[in-house]
Amino acid sequence: MSDASDNPQSESFQIEYHGGCVLIIPATDVESMQWDLIEQAADIVMTPLRDLEVPMVVFDLSEVSYFGSVFLSLLLRCHKFVKSAGGELVLCGASEMAKELLSVTALDTLWAIYEDREEALEALAG
Repeated sequence: MSDASDNPQSESFQIEYHGGCVLIIPATDVESMQWDLIEQAADIVMTPLRDLEVPMVVFDLSEVSYFGSVFLSLLLRCHKFVKSAGGELVLCGASEMAKELLSVTALDTLWAIYEDREEALEALAG
């Protein structure tokens, strides 16, 4: 079993449990995540979701001002997994630039976007 310090990608995501919801907080450096690290990042993010019967997931984007196609790919991968398990994935804390990117790509129609994590967690818990 590898230690988190062996994997720099593990420091790019903080994972918290709030009742039946999983809160995933990407660090600012996900903006520069490389394609060759996407598999590792997906494993880090999705491993705790596999243990949940119905994963309810909040991605808190408040630490991220901008992200690109690699991070969008990770979000889509998580979304597909969560939906296939009957769960829900929502976003919160998106910057104006991130909201614009989500709008241009029409991904704002795929995910509910909340102002803050409290609002998002409340929406999923309800």
